[in-house]
Amino acid sequence: MAVFAGQGDARRSMALLWRAPEAGGARTGPGPKPGLSVDAIVDAAIAVADEEGMAALSMRAVGERLGRTGMALYTYVQSKSELVDLMYDQALAELPADYDPDADWRAAASSWAADLWAFYLRHPWLLQVSQARSVLGPNEYVMLDTAVRVLRPTGLEARMLRRAVGTLLHFVRGTASTIAETWQAPKATGVSEEEWWYTRSALLTEVAPDFAERFPAVAWLEARGGFRNEDETTPYLEQEARETFEAGLVLLLDGLEAAANRAAPAPGAGRLPRLP
Repeated sequence: MAVFAGQGDARRSMALLWRAPEAGGARTGPGPKPGLSVDAIVDAAIAVADEEGMAALSMRAVGERLGRTGMALYTYVQSKSELVDLMYDQALAELPADYDPDADWRAAASSWAADLWAFYLRHPWLLQVSQARSVLGPNEYVMLDTAVRVLRPTGLEARMLRRAVGTLLHFVRGTASTIAETWQAPKATGVSEEEWWYTRSALLTEVAPDFAERFPAVAWLEARGGFRNEDETTPYLEQEARETFEAGLVLLLDGLEAAANRAAPAPGAGRLPRLP
């Protein structure tokens, strides 16, 4: 189920994301200093989501991890929706942003995509935060800025470059989602992946004895090993998603390289200036 960002009070949420002074959140005045902070609450919430999934996330669960009541958190973060925005952006701070701008852009893009893919698998709950509405936090912009810097040496014009970044983001997210859902399915359904596949695929010959005639292209693909994975020790869909990521990334970068060659500057034009 998708979780949509930006459902809290806009001014307060943006101030918290950017840690602006007007965000407030900490009590002032006489008396003992508060033992909580926005960062501590967000870190605890990320830990809950990492260990138990987004469905287990609640103000109460986060408060219990911190040794407080859920109500104690509302001084700092006013709603679960606001908390999800903060979690999403704070988690993105893990991503590297120091790819060498003088290195081959294709190698840098491959590293960036692999890092993002591994990041999603460390925090699969992030895949439930819808991309339909951006969080608009600082680390989300660092991610975008990094992707643009990595791909800018291709020489693609600005609008096409933006679409290239979006294509890579959706591709990485999609393949990571398949693996994350493969991990979640046995617990959610009570049926292992092996049991599910063997039971249902075995029934195909019974319910569709003319399968090859009805779906000749699929039959051709199967006969030539198109559905065989390299690593048969890993659950089928997980390995298929991994191989799809590896092969698909090569295909996407091949396409970007072809587009970059068409957009290459005239000989002698020199390298593109490095962004500040």
